[in-house]
Amino acid sequence: MQTLYEAKAIATGSGRGGHVRSSDGVLDNPLAIPTSLGGPGGATNPEQLFAAGYAACFHSALQLVARQAKVRVDGSQVAAVVQLGAIEGGYGLGVKLEVSVPEVERSTVDGLVEAAHKVCPYSNATRGNIDVELVVV
Repeated sequence: MQTLYEAKAIATGSGRGGHVRSSDGVLDNPLAIPTSLGGPGGATNPEQLFAAGYAACFHSALQLVARQAKVRVDGSQVAAVVQLGAIEGGYGLGVKLEVSVPEVERSTVDGLVEAAHKVCPYSNATRGNIDVELVVV
């Protein structure tokens, strides 16, 4: 792989109850265990950060493949739902990507979503490692 960009983030403190900061300081957030997992909540967590990154990355990939196909995707959006669950020997993740492209024919959107899933770096990184469900809404 030829590196085009490199991001660095540093986690400190007590892991899920600690702090994350990007090396340039743009991202600078406390972390808290969600209340549904017995924590105090009130701050972001690794699953939310992953969901935000995957949603943004997939939306960018969708826009790229739409431009290449000469399809306008004005008003499009991608929501990433990240699930944390128990698996044998530890914990695992699952993702559901909910893609909305108003005013574009469903079959066209389906094709764009499949094409985006092939070029999105997050999709390529997770393929075969976690379940990713693609849903056109």
